[in-house]
Amino acid sequence: MKRLFLIIGAPGSGKTTDAAMIATRNADLMVHYSTGDLLRDEVASGSERGTVINSFISKGLIVPIDIAIETIVTAIKNAPNDVVLFDGYPRSHEQMNELDKFLMNETSIELQSVIEVVVSETVARDRVLGRARGADDDEKVFNNRMKVYTDPLADIQDFYTAKNILHKINGEREIASIVDEMETFIKSKI
Repeated sequence: MKRLFLIIGAPGSGKTTDAAMIATRNADLMVHYSTGDLLRDEVASGSERGTVINSFISKGLIVPIDIAIETIVTAIKNAPNDVVLFDGYPRSHEQMNELDKFLMNETSIELQSVIEVVVSETVARDRVLGRARGADDDEKVFNNRMKVYTDPLADIQDFYTAKNILHKINGEREIASIVDEMETFIKSKI
């Protein structure tokens, strides 16, 4: 049985870095996937699907649900460990519902928790524009990505709160404190 932890947060919240550090510390037990990294890897491969994906992410838009779900499910099922940390998903009401439908019929994957790394928009903006990793990190694209994140957030929070699996972590502290708290929480659930 794969035990899934979804890690959500605004662009620049640190969710990918946090999850990667935890998975590295616990490499015999956990694996980490970032939706963004999986999609960027597909773009870099030069595949036809990568071209389609790029047409969305280069504008800060959400990748179509079927492509995202297929990418995520394949990664989880092929994960080398039973504890899977997956960040950057869901990012919309539709993605949340489709993933929930899939998980209801999937006996080999159990969603343990959704962890939200909470940061203000100001902190997120400073971090993203300060790192300027690529074409998707300019002000206009950041504003769009932030809107894409915040518009469905209340629905996503309500949905997972009702299932009693939403856990919020303050992402505006030193990275070591955030990672330690998240790691302790994850280990308490497995």
